[in-house]
Amino acid sequence: MTSRPPVTNPAEPAGVRPAVRSVPAYPFTPIDAPIKLDQNESAYDFPADLKVVATGRMLARPWNRYPDLHADTLKERVAAFEGWDPAGVVLTPGSNVLIKLLTELAGIGQTVLTVSPTFSVYTLEARLLDARLVQVPLNPDFSLPVGALKAALRENRPGVLYVTQPHAPTGFVDAEAAVREVVEAAEGWVVVLDEAYHQFSGTDYRNLVRAGENRLSLRTFSKAWGLAGVRLGYALGSIALATQLQKLVPAFNVGTLAQAALEVALENPGYVAERAAEVVRERERVIAALADHPVWTVHPSRANFYLIRTPDAEAAYRHLLSRGIVVRRQDRLPMLEGCLRVAVGTPAENDALIAAAREFR
Repeated sequence: MTSRPPVTNPAEPAGVRPAVRSVPAYPFTPIDAPIKLDQNESAYDFPADLKVVATGRMLARPWNRYPDLHADTLKERVAAFEGWDPAGVVLTPGSNVLIKLLTELAGIGQTVLTVSPTFSVYTLEARLLDARLVQVPLNPDFSLPVGALKAALRENRPGVLYVTQPHAPTGFVDAEAAVREVVEAAEGWVVVLDEAYHQFSGTDYRNLVRAGENRLSLRTFSKAWGLAGVRLGYALGSIALATQLQKLVPAFNVGTLAQAALEVALENPGYVAERAAEVVRERERVIAALADHPVWTVHPSRANFYLIRTPDAEAAYRHLLSRGIVVRRQDRLPMLEGCLRVAVGTPAENDALIAAAREFR
């Protein structure tokens, strides 16, 4: 009789690193609802006329050939738009991929330092890759804890520091002096200024990044550009740092179809500022409309989303869902008890949100 190999529990397959087994999957469950305000996406699709141009360009190119090895042609276009040296640009399918690569670059065997609460991908990748994760609580008003962060920089082995402006998930924007003080204290660290939402806040830290070889600005085409489905994010940094980061990027990682779409977007960037201005107007309108809500409190924000603090996040979430509106619960995060995160939608979607909120007592 031949022996059979032992049956392995499918939940814990042999050979998988303990860190991977112990970390829950990315904390998001898609829910189909008429009004989708749960992922901080643009409420507006890529312009239809530009889609036609991009599709034509895709069809004209051979799909049987590999794209540029490191998206060099596209890097030049991004660099021209941002006023950057192309050798300091790194492109990947979404900024989430860059966060993973940055953890590989400077976190493994070292430290990932961020605040709490923070963008979940920073902490997820740190745990998956067994980096030492250090989180410093935000101040009660959601501002950067400058002194505590500087102490953490001194007390921990250098690695990667994430400073997010505007902050996710709160939408808070810090004084430039506070950001500069933290960044300048991080000698020996890779410093990432995550600026995914900068078009909605009017902030821009490219000059601060230029001032240090160890600094990167992380940006995305998923938000204000309305290209989340195309999946493209990028980093702007010194040539020396970008060269090291590029080593971790898989070859041919930006496909021909995404490249064509982004080329067209970069040739026609005017729509981005117009839409960002519309989002800001709608954000302020919704916040003002809910200011006198009897039991909900809306936190100020300078991103394309805002936080609503409620006495019961589960009840508030279910109420909105019953009205066809899906938002994101944040109440399990530190300091965000009772909070829902709501993306700014179209005027009609925001009207529906305001009406649903006024029904809740």
